[in-house]
Amino acid sequence: MDLRPHPVPIYLIRHRTLYAYSEAVESSMNQARLRPRELAGQRLMAFSMESHPKVEDFREEPDFYGNPTAIFKVGSAHERFDIRTESRVDVSWAERESPPHTASWEDAAEALKASATPDAQDALQFALDSPLVKVFPELREYAAPSFPAGRPVGEAAQHLMRRIHRDFRFIPGSTSLKTTLEMVFQTRCGVCQDFSHLMLGCLRGMGLAGRYVSGYIETVPGPGKVRMVGADATHAWVSVFAPGAGWLDFDPTNLMMPGPRHITLAWGRDFSDVSPLRGVLYGGGTQKLKVEVDVLREA
Repeated sequence: MDLRPHPVPIYLIRHRTLYAYSEAVESSMNQARLRPRELAGQRLMAFSMESHPKVEDFREEPDFYGNPTAIFKVGSAHERFDIRTESRVDVSWAERESPPHTASWEDAAEALKASATPDAQDALQFALDSPLVKVFPELREYAAPSFPAGRPVGEAAQHLMRRIHRDFRFIPGSTSLKTTLEMVFQTRCGVCQDFSHLMLGCLRGMGLAGRYVSGYIETVPGPGKVRMVGADATHAWVSVFAPGAGWLDFDPTNLMMPGPRHITLAWGRDFSDVSPLRGVLYGGGTQKLKVEVDVLREA
């Protein structure tokens, strides 16, 4: 057994968002969630943002969920908006193959209903329907085999994650922002955002609290293949609330419990709460969006 201390991974993350418009945008007001969160196992060492055109009236403040946000205006007319951020983050989460021992899923659901603790009171909002995750009967039926009587909530969530990874195909470009959760369930395919919404719907259908986590993941190329710059993208996974153990993370896309390769940006009820960049435009016509993310391990 190797008892030597292992180095904490340090990542350099470059994130570029480019909008191209068919007509000039006269001005826009924007909100960005591009600064990684400060967490017990994640430290933001440096962060910078630049854009073309330059932004105005820039201010930073936390949103309702405590996510760092930047609010700014683009006051000059433009047909392209290019915004780039660079973050340096160290991540000290330990690798984890299985969840810690937790209360049963029934006790977890009951704790939410009773608002038994301040943590449960806060978690209750994540057990309700949200704009992009509305529970329907088929979700409860699908989730039920993972939740036999008395199974610990962490173990049940891991079992559910494994089934979603097995039953749903990851197909880039198979869904869009207009794809509903019902459509994903019917077609049995999607991307990380869809699988996270699906798992949230299953958890909430069983009376549990689940939150949507947005962030980055370090990707490693296959044997003999060169790592492609810009090939990474923003990622999404799920946290489930377990009384006494707190929030436990699960990544159904990669069939793993997030650890030192996952970097957290923001969390909320679903993607609509954590969109990396959104705004109100005056003009612009139609738009095309291009996103490039590169996650580089420095140490």
